Amino acid sequence: MSEWFDELAQFLRIPSISADPAHAADVVRAGEWVRDLIRGAGGSAEVVDWHGQPLVVGEVRASSNAESAPTVLCYGHFDVQPPDPLELWSSPAFEPEIRGDRLYGRGVADDKGQLYLLLAGARALARAGRLPVNVRFACDGEEETGGHSIVEFLEADDRGADAAIIFDSGMIGEDVPAFNIATRGLLYFHVEVSTGSTDLHSGLYGGAAMNAAHALVRTLQALLASDGRLAEPLREGIVPPTARELEDWRQLPAGAGELAGQGATPADPAAAEEFYLRTTAEPALDINGIATGSPHLEKTVLPVRAVANVSVRLAPGQDPETIAAAFERLIRAALPDGAQLDLQRWSSARPGIVPPDARAILLGQDAFERVLGVRPVLVRSGGTLPIVAALADRGIPTIISGFSLPDAQIHAPDENLPARYVPLGIETAQALFEELGKL
Repeated sequence: MSEWFDELAQFLRIPSISADPAHAADVVRAGEWVRDLIRGAGGSAEVVDWHGQPLVVGEVRASSNAESAPTVLCYGHFDVQPPDPLELWSSPAFEPEIRGDRLYGRGVADDKGQLYLLLAGARALARAGRLPVNVRFACDGEEETGGHSIVEFLEADDRGADAAIIFDSGMIGEDVPAFNIATRGLLYFHVEVSTGSTDLHSGLYGGAAMNAAHALVRTLQALLASDGRLAEPLREGIVPPTARELEDWRQLPAGAGELAGQGATPADPAAAEEFYLRTTAEPALDINGIATGSPHLEKTVLPVRAVANVSVRLAPGQDPETIAAAFERLIRAALPDGAQLDLQRWSSARPGIVPPDARAILLGQDAFERVLGVRPVLVRSGGTLPIVAALADRGIPTIISGFSLPDAQIHAPDENLPARYVPLGIETAQALFEELGKL
């Protein structure tokens, strides 16, 4: 354990928080760490400044007949979420630690630890002279804040690939692997409502002057889902799950257990039964944060400014521009007369779909079954990976999988990964490269 832990810990200790400009140099430093590992595997790699964003672009060539060998593109991101709130971590966020059977630290599951599995797997085969494919790495440092640099890079890169692998997902349950054949897209908005020039004394003006907090709540209420379904304009373009997918979902853990396991309260009586439909195949709108007035101190103020961040997860098949336009129409229609709205779209990403019968997918399932003894189930992911749509546009079938578990605490304190999955994941990555050599 010491060999892989010591190496991976070096990577995890770098606080590569892309959302915080104060850590911009750390994001670059994490990219340099990835670059150096690829070079240490006998490959070539560089950190490329892509319009201000660091990308690591590199390749480890096949051990023999590289010119005719298949090419496998591997993607991962070396930036991480902010660690706040720090007081809820059981150990420092950027000081990885093994407690019990879990490895803890920011980035162990999303995505540094999982990217490491692919890097170490390619290196092991290359050093043994048994790498049957050209492994090309394209990794970014802004996935947690949009992920557009990698998409733009791929659109400008005409080399293509025979298959792609992304370890930025997880298992359905312990030792129950899954391949994601679809990902949801994302729209992220910043909403500001103003109703006057200065905050007012609620005793003197309450009931007569418009309250920005009230106006914002009324506006957003009109956009929220009813029984798990958004308004029709926000549902346009959905590609529904196939009968085969619905049948596979019956093998998945019950939605009630998935919610209970996270300490979550079902949104409505049907939420548990429709868990996988709602989280992978339907669009979802969430208010991610609200700020207005005086929420912590007793202050009888009538606020005239209220702000909120609102995200929309797009279902496979939906177009971000179409849904963004519908969102703006709906929110402006719901705004109370007299209130002013400032609506900014901070980021967007398209959903992606992978052909489930692609040969690369079948070979990938063979590889996982060879190592784990279990054939991965084909499911959809509720998360967003902008690169998936870009790869689909290029006709590159993509294996989207990983070793994270549902209780990995991704984006939360005490992010974790089973420690035994690190060597097992490296072995699985090797098996993937070997199987994809048959393409």
